[in-house]
Amino acid sequence: MGCNHCKDVIRRLSRIEGQIKGIKEMIAEGRECEDIIMQLSAVNSAVSSAARVILTEHLEHCVVQGIKDGNEAETIETLKTAIDQFAKMK
Repeated sequence: MGCNHCKDVIRRLSRIEGQIKGIKEMIAEGRECEDIIMQLSAVNSAVSSAARVILTEHLEHCVVQGIKDGNEAETIETLKTAIDQFAKMK
């Protein structure tokens, strides 16, 4: 992954890490299931958003560079793999 979005992704992941810790505390405190599920849904959205940033970075930099370098077949395969993995997140 290129570093154009590295700081953004790390910031997002740190926020997600904090959300997960908060959810663990909610469970330990015996909070309502609905509240916990709502927070898990927020984490799921945040993870998907971080993955979208990484996939965009892959397209804008790795795929473009791979094609410029003449590695079209390998680049297309890595793109397919990345898209397949992203699709599995849903």
